[in-house]
Amino acid sequence: MDGTDSFTVGTDYHRALDDGRVECTVCPRACRLREGQRGLCFVRARAGDQIVLTSYGRSSGFCVDPIEKKPLNHFLPGTPVLSFGTAGCNLACRFCQNWDISKSREIDTLTSSAAPETLADEAKRLGCKSIAFTYNDPTIFLEYAVDCADAARELGLKAVAVSAGYINPAPRAELYSHMDAANIDLKAFTEEFYKKITFSSLPKVLDTLEYLVHETEVWTEITTLLIPGHNDSDGEIAAECAWIAEHLGTGVPLHFTAFHPDFKMRDVPATPPATLRRARRIALEAGLEYVYTGNIHDPGGQTTYCPGCGESLVVRDWYRIDCYALSNSGQCMFCGVDVPGVFEGPAGDWGPRRQPVRLAPPSHK
Repeated sequence: MDGTDSFTVGTDYHRALDDGRVECTVCPRACRLREGQRGLCFVRARAGDQIVLTSYGRSSGFCVDPIEKKPLNHFLPGTPVLSFGTAGCNLACRFCQNWDISKSREIDTLTSSAAPETLADEAKRLGCKSIAFTYNDPTIFLEYAVDCADAARELGLKAVAVSAGYINPAPRAELYSHMDAANIDLKAFTEEFYKKITFSSLPKVLDTLEYLVHETEVWTEITTLLIPGHNDSDGEIAAECAWIAEHLGTGVPLHFTAFHPDFKMRDVPATPPATLRRARRIALEAGLEYVYTGNIHDPGGQTTYCPGCGESLVVRDWYRIDCYALSNSGQCMFCGVDVPGVFEGPAGDWGPRRQPVRLAPPSHK
């Protein structure tokens, strides 16, 4: 797909309605648009008789991060990942921690540009093992994400999607057939929260999680941002963990991360570290084997323990790996138990560094 010159490409996911509108079919929001209108996500718009992606080849910025920041703790530990996003989002979370990007309604937010091949070449040059579509949801820039993933794979790199999982089955199958790993934000475990706080729907996200774990080879981890007074009760956390154990399995990693006041929820206090540790304890009691805390300093809650012998296998301090006791293919070096994930050789040594990247703009011939 070639669209970096105009930054606009037609998409396959739409259908004409009898009233003259065109419906976008990428996500369950099903925006129905007249000529010139944009969907809630902002980057998908009506042009003629189709829906177009207006941000192809453009980004709000590129950065090399530790893969653990996505967060992915069982996918190429310690390695750098080239991360980027666009503008807009198909959810409307009142607590968004990246609201300046995901809630942007200005194309000027997209100050960086790169053809997929350029991006992949730069990731390889920088020593990255993967590229990640993050900061906002790759669901809404699916066509660009797919092309970038393919370009990365051509160079032996892997592709990572960080997503809320709010996507329809057909585009979901296309997007994730090009991905190697995903972290899905399970934002809460009540439909009331999803409807009132994110303006979306919980069952659609649960369906995506079951699809990824049971119908694809995509390595999947889950993140829940705990917001005081909104989704952090013992009962809700226990219900979420019980569902994960029953429907996905006890080996799927779960990350509980700390909220900080932002966007339209500045009146809500930051998540106390004790809340994350309590949630982790509830999850372990529910039988989940790999449960982590994030956005706080908690080496114990960020360490991977062997479910067989209990030894510390990957000791993390923030995003730095201080001890690594897994074989090249992911077995415990103490008892030989397999740890689920994607492990290829020894851990990397990227550490907690965050390196902004400026890519050269595509040439126009």
